[in-house]
Amino acid sequence: MRTLVIGDIHGAYMALLEVLERAKVTPDDLLIFLGDYADRGKHTPQVLDHLIALQQTHQVICLRGNHDALCCDFLLGKPMSELWRSHGGKATEEAYKDYTKDDKQPHIDFLQSLRNYLLDGQNRLFLHAGFTDRGGVAHEFFTENFYWDRTLWELALATSEDMSPSDPYYPKRLTLYKEIYIGHTPTLNYATDQPMCRHHIWNLDTGAGFGQRLTIMDIDTKEYWQSSMIND
Repeated sequence: MRTLVIGDIHGAYMALLEVLERAKVTPDDLLIFLGDYADRGKHTPQVLDHLIALQQTHQVICLRGNHDALCCDFLLGKPMSELWRSHGGKATEEAYKDYTKDDKQPHIDFLQSLRNYLLDGQNRLFLHAGFTDRGGVAHEFFTENFYWDRTLWELALATSEDMSPSDPYYPKRLTLYKEIYIGHTPTLNYATDQPMCRHHIWNLDTGAGFGQRLTIMDIDTKEYWQSSMIND
């Protein structure tokens, strides 16, 4: 069995189908989706429908992204702020304009069922964004940090690659887990559409929400597959 991790999809339905095909996914594989299924792209409803269907035939764990939390609020009737609309919500608003309350309910149920993080038996942590408590995810007081925080990734990037965990100034947060897999902060911010790794933290948001690529990775071999450039 492979463990395959998928980065931020952002409504890129065809890219999702493409990476599952390129990775030759089977029901024997464990699929861990890192969140942000909604917004930016035009096909959030189709993405959610496909993830719901996959749960019936495959081993699937879906984690919560910040855009998913916002999308859930929207489907429940909360007004969409102009800030969110300008950061991808407009596409979601358009995609659902002809959906009835009953049409939306399976998507609401799915979004409400999402997990904030997964910690596996090998001390590998999976979550959308990060955490802030030096004691780790079990001690995090503000659970929204699991899908909003950027400081974990920024801390990893700001810590010299030459620094050892035995160094007294080495950040405690970077010592807690064997590996951490996140999305949330596009690698495009660092001039690449490939996955990035720093201090055993892997960032798999390779820009699907910005017309670039969606990524799926085998976390044991670190082999990965990407979609074509996204233009819809």
